[in-house]
Amino acid sequence: MRNSVKTYREDARDRAELLLQKLKLQDYIEKKKEDDKIRNTLLTILAIIGIIATVAAISYAVYRFVAPDYLEDYDDYEDLDDDDDVIAED
Repeated sequence: MRNSVKTYREDARDRAELLLQKLKLQDYIEKKKEDDKIRNTLLTILAIIGIIATVAAISYAVYRFVAPDYLEDYDDYEDLDDDDDVIAED
């Protein structure tokens, strides 16, 4: 009788330990899922910021390529005026 009670206690302890291990594993898996959700959200936000920055850079490059350079025209007119002011000496 004592032997069966002792066996029953050991079996109950083993089952309790197994249950605790399962609960710890389940908690770990839930935390892992929450971390994955946070990571995915962060990656999505960074991807959106990257896309916006890329579009802005491309837009600026196209603007610089297409926009006329007014300073270049201004320099040409200034050079013409300098030629008229030169006095020739005989």
